[in-house]
Amino acid sequence: MNKIMGNTNAIYCGDCKDVLVEVPEKSVDLIYVDPPFFSNRHYEVLWGDGYELRAFEDRWKGGIENYIAWMEDKLRECHRVLKDTGSMYLHCDWHANAHLRILMDKIFGENNFRNEIIWCYSTSGRGKKEFSKKHDTIFFYSKTAEYFWDEKGAKIPYSKEYIKSHFKDTDEKGRRCRKRYDAGKWRIYYPDVGMNPNDWWELPYVNSMAKERLGYPTQKPEALLERIIKASSTPTSIVLDPMCGCGTCIAVPHKLGRQWIGIDISPTACKLITNRMRNLGVSIGDNDIIGLPRTLEEVKAMQPFEFQNWVCQMLTGRVSPKKSGDMGIDGWLMDNSPLQVKQSEHIGRNIVDNFETAIRRANKDKGTIVAFSFGRGAYEEVARAKLHDGLDIELATVGEILVAD
Repeated sequence: MNKIMGNTNAIYCGDCKDVLVEVPEKSVDLIYVDPPFFSNRHYEVLWGDGYELRAFEDRWKGGIENYIAWMEDKLRECHRVLKDTGSMYLHCDWHANAHLRILMDKIFGENNFRNEIIWCYSTSGRGKKEFSKKHDTIFFYSKTAEYFWDEKGAKIPYSKEYIKSHFKDTDEKGRRCRKRYDAGKWRIYYPDVGMNPNDWWELPYVNSMAKERLGYPTQKPEALLERIIKASSTPTSIVLDPMCGCGTCIAVPHKLGRQWIGIDISPTACKLITNRMRNLGVSIGDNDIIGLPRTLEEVKAMQPFEFQNWVCQMLTGRVSPKKSGDMGIDGWLMDNSPLQVKQSEHIGRNIVDNFETAIRRANKDKGTIVAFSFGRGAYEEVARAKLHDGLDIELATVGEILVAD
């Protein structure tokens, strides 16, 4: 991969540690990162359009030590590419925030710690033998003491109640204001200036009815990112999100006129971001994703759910709406025939035989199996099923799909 700076407003598919090596030192103005939270949960979500399955495990063999070691290399690269005037925001929660705070102090220096921001929200579910956990932590660090800060951009509007109770005066033009006698003279303050927020923010979570909701399990609200970006960047800044997920920290800086760089290890997430940016009028497609798997070796290295999504997309199909217990059907093609995806070589007769049962159960007379290769028994069973049972089963290899693309 060549040096990527100069190619901003771009999406990169890969491990951010590897991608960031190609980013020049001190070239990024603002970094926001929302990594896995060490939650020991398995996420499996069918996105709203029904065409891709997003599944990932936030599980760490070896415990917190392995998680922090995994994070350290990535955060050190973030520190390297950040300008001396730049800032970084690390989003986490109670699972690992204490450990990450110590790690950030180690990398950025204790003197460059600026804020521990508490994002408060309300979601379903309440603690039965403990207080309900309803906040995340965002650590704000600067690269040096000479970091950029937009005091005006950081301000938020006063509430109507606050304006009514605190701005009771009027100026000579009849505008509502607050007058204070300070240092020997009267000073006038207006409510439209806004206030610098505290380090705890009450902002709604992205609920199931929110317009911006994409169905992504860890999606963050745009209002949260807007506050960070306005405070710590300018319209000429470059904003980097090295684990950009569904792309909130790509969409928001774009709306605010900033340049952006998005990185995610998941091809499925990268494709979701391209769709999100296309909806904002950005001319970007799947072929513009840098590092997206395009060779047989790269496809073989995919995670199983990523491979399944890739096959469905390449065949213009959709994944099965059943996230588990799919009864042998992984997806559906445009003609509504069933699809089975096997990330394996030398698929044999038994796989085809089982798929025949799934086809009949779905009241269909044809279907497709995709794998890396098929054995002689598989082809013989396909011929037998067509001749004796009237089932039309196609065996498609990944290599054939790549050639067709």
